[in-house]
Amino acid sequence: MFFKDYKTFKTELAGRPLVVEVGKMAQLAGGSCLVRYGETEVLCTATMAAKPREGVDFFPLSVDFEEKLYSVGRIPGSFQRREGRASEKATLASRVIDRPIRPLFPKDMRNDVGVVATVMSVDQDCDPVITAMIGVSVAISISEIPWDGPISGVSVGLVDGEYVINPTEAQREVSDMAVTVASTDSLVAMIEAGANEVSNDVMFEGIMFGHRENQKIVEFIKGIRDEVGKAKIDFPSNDPSPELFEAIKAFAINDVRAALDTDDKRIRDERLKPIYDAVHEKFDEEYPEEASKIEDCLYLLQKYVVRRWLLDDGKRVDGRGIDEIRPLNAEIDLLSRVHGSGMFTRGQTQCLSITTLGAMSNVQLLDGIDNQTEKRYMHHYNFPSYSVGETKPSRGPGRREIGHGALAERALLPVIPSVEEFPYCIRVVSEVLSSNGSTSQGSICGSTLSLMAAGVPIKAPVAGISCGLITEGDRFMTMVDIQGLEDFFGDMDFKVAGTKKGITAIQMDLKVHGLTPEIIREALDKTYKARCYILDEIMLPVISEPRKELSKWAPKMLTTKIDPDKIGDVIGKQGKVIQKICAECDCKIDVNEDGQVFVSSIDLENAKKAIFIVETIANGPEVGAIYKGIVTRLMSFGVFVEIVPGVEGMVHISHLDVKRTEKVEDVVNVGDEIIVKVLPKDEQGRLNLSRREALIEVEGLTPENELPERRPAPRRDFHRGGRR
Repeated sequence: MFFKDYKTFKTELAGRPLVVEVGKMAQLAGGSCLVRYGETEVLCTATMAAKPREGVDFFPLSVDFEEKLYSVGRIPGSFQRREGRASEKATLASRVIDRPIRPLFPKDMRNDVGVVATVMSVDQDCDPVITAMIGVSVAISISEIPWDGPISGVSVGLVDGEYVINPTEAQREVSDMAVTVASTDSLVAMIEAGANEVSNDVMFEGIMFGHRENQKIVEFIKGIRDEVGKAKIDFPSNDPSPELFEAIKAFAINDVRAALDTDDKRIRDERLKPIYDAVHEKFDEEYPEEASKIEDCLYLLQKYVVRRWLLDDGKRVDGRGIDEIRPLNAEIDLLSRVHGSGMFTRGQTQCLSITTLGAMSNVQLLDGIDNQTEKRYMHHYNFPSYSVGETKPSRGPGRREIGHGALAERALLPVIPSVEEFPYCIRVVSEVLSSNGSTSQGSICGSTLSLMAAGVPIKAPVAGISCGLITEGDRFMTMVDIQGLEDFFGDMDFKVAGTKKGITAIQMDLKVHGLTPEIIREALDKTYKARCYILDEIMLPVISEPRKELSKWAPKMLTTKIDPDKIGDVIGKQGKVIQKICAECDCKIDVNEDGQVFVSSIDLENAKKAIFIVETIANGPEVGAIYKGIVTRLMSFGVFVEIVPGVEGMVHISHLDVKRTEKVEDVVNVGDEIIVKVLPKDEQGRLNLSRREALIEVEGLTPENELPERRPAPRRDFHRGGRR
C-alpha cells in the first residue's frame, strides 16, 4: 500500500461507528488523524514549535475549529464566495475543545502548540464538535507533544425523561438539555450546558452519565496511542529556580499578605507596586541570570498566600465568609430612549444590559454547517479595557467576549417567549463597566432586569453565580461568588445560571486536570442557594415581573395569518402594494412564506391600520363595511375607488350621491377622498361600492337632503383602511 503507516481503529459510540484513520493525511504535522463518526468527518492535527517563544510568560496554545461549507454542500454566501472569519459557532467550538485540553499541558512549557480541527463532512446526526474533540485528543496523544491526556467528549440529551448520548438532530429538537461533558480516565474535565430549567439532581446525573461513556472512549484512544504514538519530547522548563522563589518569599511574604488583604482591587494594586520595586531592587543584581523570572516569583508568591488563606484559614481576600456573596445592587431604567435597561453590580463588578426590540426581519441570518439558518434572540457582551483600569484600543469582540455573550444567551434562551407569544426580534447588549470577577454571570442578572423592564414576557427571571475551587492533593474547598484574584489563583470557575426552578446554563473552566463527582455536586448546591438569594433579595424587589406595556420608543408589533396564495396580492407587482401600505401607515411589514404577517410601528394605531389593510387585501372587504377610499378613475357610468392599496371597486353613478347625479364630475374628481360602503359582489364577482349608502349611514342623510358642499367626512367609526 502507498501509505505504509496507515492504520484504522474502530469502535462504537452511541450506536454509531467511530473510526480513526492515522498515517494517511497531514503526515508532516506532529500528530494527525481523520475521525469518521457516522458520516461526519473531521481532520485533526496538532503541531509544536521546535523552540520556545521568547518573552512570553504563558503557554502559547491555539485551538481552531474550522467550518468548511463544502462539508454540507453549500457555497459561502460572502461576496468572495469563500470562508472568511470564523463564525460565532466555530469560535465557541474552539473554546469548548480548548478548555479540557489546556490544563493537561505542562504549565512551564513555552513552545507554541497549534491544534486545528477541519470539518470536511457533516452528518447532522453526528455532532462535528464532539467528533473534533475526540480527534484532537487522538492527534495530541500520538504526537511528540508533552500532554497528560487523553480526554474524550460526548453530548448528553434528555428526551422523554431518558438520558441520551450524542442525540440525533431530531432528538436535539425535543431534548430538555444539551450538555457537553469532557473527561479524562478518572475526572470530569469540562462541562458546557444549556437546559430547560432542570434540577440539580437531573443535571448531575446527566453529567455522570456522559462521564461514564467518556471513559470508554479514553481507553480506546489510549490503545491508539500505545500502538502508533510517538515518544514525548523534553522541553526546557520556564519555571524560576526554587532558590529564587524561596529567597523572594522570605523577603516579601509579609508585605504581600498586607497588600492583598483588602476588598478593593485598586488599593491592592497600589499596595503591590512598591513591593515589586523593592524586590527588583534587591534581587536583580543577586540573581542576574534569573532577573526575568522575578515577577513570576511574585505571581507565585501571591498565589501561595491566597491559596493558604483559603485552604488553611478559611479566609478570603476581602474578608467574606466562604459562602458569602459580595454586596449587591440592581437598577432598571437607567437610559432614556432605549427599550429597556438594567444594571447589576456585585462588589466591583458592574454590568449594564440594554434590550432592543425589532421587527422579525431583523433576525440574524446564519451561514454555517448546521441546519440553523437564523437567530431571533441575540446576546452580545462587550468588555472594554477601562473596565479593568487599562487602556488599549477596541478591536471588536474576541473569543472571550463571544463566549461570554453566548453563555448569557444560552442562559436566557429557555425563558424567552416564543414568536407566537411575542412576535419580536430581541437583542440584548451587556456592557461591562467594571470587572473584578464573574462578569458573565453579572451580565445574566442585568439582562434579566433589562428584559423585564422592556416588557418582554420572559417565563421566569434568571440569575447567574460562580463557584471557585482550591485543591491540594485530596483536599479541596469551594467558595461561592469568586472575585478576580480568586479566579486568577484558584483552580476552577464553575458558572451556573438558572431560575429558582432549575438550571438553564453551565460553563466550567478548570486549571486542574478535572473534578470529582463530590466537587461537582457541592458546586451545584452552593450556586443554587446563591442564585435563589440573588433573585429573591436583590432582583425581584426592583422589578417583580415583566412590564405589561412596552416603552413608547419600542415598535408595537401585531401579527395576522393570511392564505399563502394571497401573499402576492399583499406584496403587489414589484412590491408596490406593500410599499404603499408601509408608507401610508408608517410601519414595517414582514411576510413569511407560510402566510404569517408581522407589522411593526412605533404608533399602535398605525400598526392596527396596516393589519386591517392586509386582511382586507387577503380576505376581501367585508360586505357592509365602510371605508374611506381614494378616487382613481372617472367613467361615464361611475368612478373607481381604491379602498385600500391594491383593492379597487366601482361606485355606479346611481350610488354616487343621495340625489340624482347627471355627471360624475359634478360630485367627485380623481384624487378625492370619499367614504364608501361595500355592497355584495355582482354575478361576475366584481367589487361594488356605494357612496350613497355610506352617506345615509354615516352622515344621517336621506335621499331628500342636499349633500353639504366640501364638508369633511366626520371621523366617527371609520378610517382609511376600514371601520375601527
